[in-house]
Amino acid sequence: MAKRGGFPGGGGMPGNMQNLMKQAQKMQRQMEEQQKEMETKEFTATAGGNAVEVTVSGTREVLKVKLQEEVVDPEDIEMLEDLIVAATNEALRKVEEESTSAMSKLTGGMPGMF
Repeated sequence: MAKRGGFPGGGGMPGNMQNLMKQAQKMQRQMEEQQKEMETKEFTATAGGNAVEVTVSGTREVLKVKLQEEVVDPEDIEMLEDLIVAATNEALRKVEEESTSAMSKLTGGMPGMF
């Protein structure tokens, strides 16, 4: 039975295909390292003139909420809730921005990659 669909010159991959596979494996390792690094980082944002401070991890978990005493007004709980939401969303935006930037550096802006 004749061998069909093989590459000329033997049973291995052509040189440029091997290089492409090596590059893909290297990029995979770099992405894994970047992910581990992101997991150790913390991102902090404030709202209400620093009255509310929220810290989140690189894995997008809220780690800490810090409130200035003057922002705790039992008559205006809604404002405090809004400030916490605003600070949390800003901290999460920072995580996303850094993650996107790091991935863009790894992929070199290749179309179709992240």
